[in-house]
Amino acid sequence: MIKKLLIVFIALIAIYGHAQEGTASPYSFYGLGNLKFKGTVENRSMGGLSIYTDSIHVNLRNPASYSGDNLEIWGNESRPVKFTVGGSYSSIDLKSDSGSDNASSTTFDYLAITIPVGKFGFGFGLLPYTSVGYKLESLNSDGDIENRFRGEGGLNKVFFGIGYQIAQGLTVGADIQYNFGNIQNNVIEYQYDNGVPIQFQSREINRSDLSGLNLNLGISYKTMLNDKLEVVSGVTYSPESLLASQNQQSFSIITINSSTGQEFELNTVEVDLESMGLLKTDVILPSKFSAGFGIGEPRKWFVGAEYFFQNTSNLRNAIPNSSNDTNYEDATSISIGGFFIPQYNSFTSFIKRTVYRAGVRFENTGLIINNQSIKEFGISFGLGLPVGDARLLSNANLGFEIGKRGTTNSNLIQENFINFQLSLSLNDRWFQKRKYD
Repeated sequence: MIKKLLIVFIALIAIYGHAQEGTASPYSFYGLGNLKFKGTVENRSMGGLSIYTDSIHVNLRNPASYSGDNLEIWGNESRPVKFTVGGSYSSIDLKSDSGSDNASSTTFDYLAITIPVGKFGFGFGLLPYTSVGYKLESLNSDGDIENRFRGEGGLNKVFFGIGYQIAQGLTVGADIQYNFGNIQNNVIEYQYDNGVPIQFQSREINRSDLSGLNLNLGISYKTMLNDKLEVVSGVTYSPESLLASQNQQSFSIITINSSTGQEFELNTVEVDLESMGLLKTDVILPSKFSAGFGIGEPRKWFVGAEYFFQNTSNLRNAIPNSSNDTNYEDATSISIGGFFIPQYNSFTSFIKRTVYRAGVRFENTGLIINNQSIKEFGISFGLGLPVGDARLLSNANLGFEIGKRGTTNSNLIQENFINFQLSLSLNDRWFQKRKYD
């Protein structure tokens, strides 16, 4: 147990130590930032498919997964305590009608544990919810910088959930999630004298500190069609909720070191947001719904599809920044994927015990910019590599995804991205019946 916890903490510290902003996408400029995928590397490697649940992997999308069947190899007496931690690296090529660039980011994705207690199961953990990290420039008619935009921050989630097995193959669950974090958006407006930047420039800074609760409900059902084939289905729902936003806004006169880009404040004025009714505002977190269905042979193969819907058209961003004119529509995504295990209980072949995953996803992000819907597409692959004691079924998971987001139409930016993911899924046995007194 101590060794496993040590591995988890070392991995977490390593990920944090090398982390930059959680995203490098220009589209994180809008609203609360880019919505992070709430799922494990195992899910992402199957195109985001998260309806499959078992007793040895944590499922962050559906709290009904916290409960379930005991392991046959443990005499159906218990199921493991499950730990998981994950991180990812993204490389993005940015392309527009006027040029191209590239960016990268490294991020911590999740840390979670689930604990079985009879027909109940409990889960808790930490993961990012949205991420902001952009650096953008707009040019004037002479080709000089007119405005420089920079943003950072995002929302995180701490969650606690409970699952319960109603009957064989049927489980339900609920998560309560506390969202917290801050978003800061800066914009510098440049002025020129005969094409030469003047000594003093103006800078606007907007910061919002956000917090609030929301609920996630789930149900999972699986049953055997015959001796080999199993049908799996799952549904989740999160009702609409509110985030409280404490806002700040300031304007400064600054000078900029032309060699290093360092900014020096000369004078700052804090805006009286209270008199404008903007000091404390509410931000809507839209309701979400997902449903999926799949079929497979337990511990051998599985293939399924899942539909996700988020009522983003109801999003109203009451944060005082430059993105308030953004339009939204309902966000949707379709994931298709699965896995294959040559022989899960092979004692002689590591390759036969490896899990091979693949999937594809089609997503409408809900953003509308310059009358263009921002869409996303990704193809993913992954491996689940056995580690440690074979009786505990722990594994290290590797994921790889290629895809694109956005378009070059209407002066927008197309992102071509490559994502690499790494996670540890570690199991341990805490509760074991005594065989002898």
